[in-house]
Amino acid sequence: MSSLNIVILAAGKGTRMYSDKPKVLHALAGKPLVQHVLDCAESLQPQQVCVVYGHGGDAVPQAMRRYAAQFVIQEPQLGTGHAVQQAMPHVTDGTRTMVLYGDVPLIQPSTLHQMMQAGKGLVLLTVHLENPTGYGRIVRDAQGDVLGIIEEKDASVEEREIREVNTGILLAPTQKLREWLAQLQNNNAQGEYYLTDIVAMAVQHGIPVHTVQPAHRWEVEGINSKTQLAALERAWQQVEATRLLAQGVTLADPARIDVRGKLTCGRDVEIDVGCIFEGNVTLGDRVRVGAYSVIRNATVASGTDIAPYSHIDSSEVGANCHIGPYARLRPGSKLADEVHIGNFVEVKNSEIAAKSKANHLSYIGDSTVGSRVNIGAGTITCNYDGANKFRTIIEDDAFIGSDTQLVAPVTVGKGATIGAGSTITKDTPQGGLTLSRSKQLSIAGWQRPVKKKQE
Repeated sequence: MSSLNIVILAAGKGTRMYSDKPKVLHALAGKPLVQHVLDCAESLQPQQVCVVYGHGGDAVPQAMRRYAAQFVIQEPQLGTGHAVQQAMPHVTDGTRTMVLYGDVPLIQPSTLHQMMQAGKGLVLLTVHLENPTGYGRIVRDAQGDVLGIIEEKDASVEEREIREVNTGILLAPTQKLREWLAQLQNNNAQGEYYLTDIVAMAVQHGIPVHTVQPAHRWEVEGINSKTQLAALERAWQQVEATRLLAQGVTLADPARIDVRGKLTCGRDVEIDVGCIFEGNVTLGDRVRVGAYSVIRNATVASGTDIAPYSHIDSSEVGANCHIGPYARLRPGSKLADEVHIGNFVEVKNSEIAAKSKANHLSYIGDSTVGSRVNIGAGTITCNYDGANKFRTIIEDDAFIGSDTQLVAPVTVGKGATIGAGSTITKDTPQGGLTLSRSKQLSIAGWQRPVKKKQE
């Protein structure tokens, strides 16, 4: 078991977000800010994770309930030092405790590992900024050793010139942290208990203070407003785009792609502008994704062409398929190789075997479709009676004429042909023609009604 505890401070109201939602539940790259931090924390395999929450009632614990974390309320909110105090009953001595922030979402495990290797004592994550306005400054002596942190509101003119600032992220021996927190005072401009005051205490007690710098500035960017959230979103998407380009993916415009999860690409993948990838998405070799497509939790095999404005959700697409434009694959769709799903075709919870085609304006739901099936325009599988869903089976080599309704449960036999405009309510035989339509009548001399003139 790891001897590391992680405390995540997530109690802030986020006044500048102008939202009823707790600040840490606003999303970046497709998931709440605090979830990014929890995922990072989990990767370190800590002994205990403690999330300190406050504003928004139980919204944060409820949203993050799948995590094996201890949720502790901070009420009232009396500063960062007070927040960490709320977590201390849930961590044990003989360990180290790391403090992270629910509104600093992009901190990377590699940086935290570096902190863990920096030495015994107190470890601070600091960063040098050209414009340090708003941050607590790292004060050092003539030998370069850390003396303490001064908050900007309490800093002198000279201290405000310091460019090295505190990120708030730190690692400390748990027993020492407990002692220091007990000694905190709130005699400052804000009347709060600053966690940063423990640095001067460590120096006073002869405890070594180490500093580590993150590899990237965006790792320590905090979110206090929708403007900052939008800026960090674009910064992260640029990181993702750069990663994809380095792996050989062709992006029509690296500034116009959104990865809200994990995107894995094979060789010679091409992605046009405005595409969104959510959850876990895997694109095989030579896959092309057309403009403004949305793909969520899906796998797409090699050589498949996805035309613009297509939506694929929780589905599997085989090799050398043609999807779209304006196609929609809903959860549970499984397409074999060389399947064609054309414009304004919706597929849901259905398996479609190799070389079958539904090229336009059809709905295929709760169906099992064989190989080399042709589904004509306007075909609907009527799978729902208002209470229960039923399955449609279309066997190999069937031909479904345009404007056909297949009322499930029903089976279309192998090689069968369904005449256009039919409503099929019973199983159809193999190899034969089945049709169901009214007799066509032509009435000679019929006069079209004429609109009456108003009096």
